[in-house]
Amino acid sequence: MTEAEFLADYDPAAYERPALAVDLVLLGLRDGRPVALLGKREQLPHAGRWALPGGFVGIDQTLDAAALHVLREKAGISGAHLEQLYTFGALARDPRMRIISVAYLALLPEAALAEALEQTPSLVAATIDVPWTGEAGGEVTALSPKGERLSLAFDHADILAMAILRLRGKLDYSAIGFALLPEHFTLRQLQDVHEAVLGTTLNKPAFRRRMLDRGWLAPTGSREAGTSFRPAELYRFQPSR
Repeated sequence: MTEAEFLADYDPAAYERPALAVDLVLLGLRDGRPVALLGKREQLPHAGRWALPGGFVGIDQTLDAAALHVLREKAGISGAHLEQLYTFGALARDPRMRIISVAYLALLPEAALAEALEQTPSLVAATIDVPWTGEAGGEVTALSPKGERLSLAFDHADILAMAILRLRGKLDYSAIGFALLPEHFTLRQLQDVHEAVLGTTLNKPAFRRRMLDRGWLAPTGSREAGTSFRPAELYRFQPSR
C-alpha cells in the first residue's frame, strides 16, 4: 500500500479527539507585586469566576495565531511578545469535555498594562499572592485591586503559579526581566523588578555590580526627570554580544 492509498482510506474519526485551547498570562507589576489580567466569566461553566483571557484553537489556526487572536480580541493588545509557557492537560480540568490548553506568557511594562486596562475595562489587574520562596513552587492566590480573594475558573490558578515559577527560574540567567521595564530605566527600577518577581529584598551594591558586569546595560547619557533629589542615570537594555 502506498502512502497516498493509506491516506485515502484513513478515517480521522476512528479516534476520539480532545479540544484544544490557548490561555494567556498577561503579567505586569504594580506596587511592587506581580499582577495578571483577568476577566469575569459571564457564561457557564464557572460563570462568575475569574479567568485568564483564552479561547479555542480553530481547525485552520496555528497555536501562535490563536494566541495572537485572543490577545487582540480579549485584551485589546497587538504588540506584546508571547511565548509558550506550558501545556495543561489534566483529564478533568474542564467540566465540558476533554480540553487541552496551551498557556502563553507575555510580560507587560507599566504603560502597556495601563493601556490594556483602558482598552478592555472588563479586565482587572489581579495581584498574584505567592506564599512560597524561590523556586519551591506551589499554590498562588489572585487578589482583586481591593485585596479580596478572587475565585478562579478551571485550573487557572495552576497556570498562574507556573508563570511565576518560570519567571523566577529565568530571571537571574536571562534578560526576561527587561520586558517589564520601559525602554529607558534606572538601576533602582531594575532592582524593583527583580525584587517584585522574587518576592524578596536584594542587596543593592551586589545586585548593581552583577547587572553591570553582565554587559546588558548601556548608559543613555540622560537622567530621570521630575525628581526632588539627585536624578538617577538612565540605562537601556543591550543584548550581550
